[in-house]
Amino acid sequence: MNYDFSGLSHSEFEDLARDLVGREIDLRFEAFPAGPDDGMDGRHARADGSIVMQAKHYHGSGFAALKSKMAKERLSIDRLAATRYILVTSAPLTPKNKNALAQIIGPSLQTPGDIFGPGDLNALLRKYPDIEKAHQKLWAQSTSVLEMVVTEAVGKALSKPGVVPAVLANLLPPAEAAGNAAPVEKVARDTIFLIKASPVDDEFALWLAPKLEAEGYRVFADILTLQPGDRWRRQINEALQYRAVKVLLICRDATLADPHVQDDLDIALELSKELDDSRFIIPLRLEPGKKVKGIGDAVPVDFVRGWGEGVGLLLDALQRQKVPRPSGQPVIDPNWEIFRRRGAIPLVEEAERLTSNWLRAAEAPDVIRFFESTGVIEDRLLDRALEDFGYPCAKQRAGIITFAEQSEVDVAFASAGRFKLKYEIPLLEFIDNGFSALGIERQVASNLVIAMIKKAWLSFCREKGFVEYQYSNAVGFHASAAQAPTGHRIPWGKQGDRRSSMLRNVAKGHIWQFGVTAMPYFWPFWHLKLKSRVLFSVDNNTAEGLGIDDARKLHRLRRSICKGWRNKQWHGRMLAFLELLSGESAYVRLALSANAPLLIEAAPMLFTSPVSTALPDVLDADEEEADISTLGRPDNDDEADA
Repeated sequence: MNYDFSGLSHSEFEDLARDLVGREIDLRFEAFPAGPDDGMDGRHARADGSIVMQAKHYHGSGFAALKSKMAKERLSIDRLAATRYILVTSAPLTPKNKNALAQIIGPSLQTPGDIFGPGDLNALLRKYPDIEKAHQKLWAQSTSVLEMVVTEAVGKALSKPGVVPAVLANLLPPAEAAGNAAPVEKVARDTIFLIKASPVDDEFALWLAPKLEAEGYRVFADILTLQPGDRWRRQINEALQYRAVKVLLICRDATLADPHVQDDLDIALELSKELDDSRFIIPLRLEPGKKVKGIGDAVPVDFVRGWGEGVGLLLDALQRQKVPRPSGQPVIDPNWEIFRRRGAIPLVEEAERLTSNWLRAAEAPDVIRFFESTGVIEDRLLDRALEDFGYPCAKQRAGIITFAEQSEVDVAFASAGRFKLKYEIPLLEFIDNGFSALGIERQVASNLVIAMIKKAWLSFCREKGFVEYQYSNAVGFHASAAQAPTGHRIPWGKQGDRRSSMLRNVAKGHIWQFGVTAMPYFWPFWHLKLKSRVLFSVDNNTAEGLGIDDARKLHRLRRSICKGWRNKQWHGRMLAFLELLSGESAYVRLALSANAPLLIEAAPMLFTSPVSTALPDVLDADEEEADISTLGRPDNDDEADA
């Protein structure tokens, strides 16, 4: 993967440059804290002079800005009197660009080859993959590196001995269950072991085992270890060897071809001889097939004509052979039902495109600014000016932090005092590291920017005319009656694949209206996460309805009316809401200042699942609102409150 390094802060890019160049030339560079670098981000000192490295993170600025900056730093570079000067930059470079920079840097640069551009850095990353893996912010969106990291983590986890599942540990002798090599103690044989293959026999095992347990027998099948695979074979064999009173063998060709079944059968045959029990193995015949080697003369219990008839014959056989049953009330292991539910929806080995509730940030301001007061300011007037200012802004020490420019600040805060730009801080660096000059720690900086984005979102939705509602932990916005009349379908989707969904309708004597709450996040990349909201009002034959102040009643209405909405309906309503939100634009433009927008993609991100489920997908555009809860049935209000 070729990186453009745009996801790294300045300090992170410097760290990466030191690691890569240091490995390539086999030297260790000193690192220096943030602050004026005097033309030096890394240094290797030796007797005949120093080797100096400088990193310039100019991905978004381009070569012209880099060239201008290096011309200004020529005096600093000369003062260093380094025996070798190395420049590392994220600005794309051509051979001509490197030659131009070499002339500007001067004699400290031994060769243009000591100028490392993005292409050179990507080549070094391929050469030293361990460095790529060490810089997490670099590969956060790299599928190949993620796969490598996950594969290594899984391999390490599987190589460690895990805790034996409780269901299986209860059957093992105490020394074996504890995982030590102490002599095996004598234990009671009280368990019926079901030898089966997975997944072909899972359905039958999940049907038969609870019925045997209801009759008082203790039953075990490897399905209870929850996908044991090869990991628990030794423990299962130990439990079979010491706890089995009878073995039920499922007999059909597909089962008997399983090598694990053959291994278990071999142990059971040895136990049959050791216990001198010729009826130790009871074959269960599920379909016509070949005879089983070693038990060819055993009379099978016939399940071919019906499972109900077969279980009756099996219970008679167990009773005649006096198979012991634990005293007390029969106990049915809940894991049978848990596993049955888990497997009720089978997985299909087909990739599936999934729509998320994440809106990716496409563009953000480069810097955030701190304006310092140049005279006396009155807090009351400043607070009023901050409140009246149409963009996010915050007080900090004797000044303000904002995305606005000097001209905007002069106009907006003239009544409170005079402010002069003191710091222009790269936004990504501010969020990742804070800003020590103002005493702002990393978490405080991150929370501050999140609060500013929230304020910009609130302002945007209010200007669009959406209905605001204060939920217990956040503000939600809903389409107004003018934007989405009751029963009106809002078109959404790309041209040629247009769909439509309702954002407001009547159900059970109430008007429901769909809306969202948005929360900003910076990890793993900048995005807004949308949470679906549904607000209700009493239908009094007006467009808005009569508001409901009872939070418990609103909760009951959500549970009763929305419980029938399927995923496609929730998905459709969210996309219809975004259609109203963005209009003709592909972006939602959140204004952080007059000239500093945060552009949010109006289409939710798509993810790919490596598997899908074997569920019917028959809900088309015309059926989106076919749920009875959205058709405005004249049900009594009492039903919603029940």
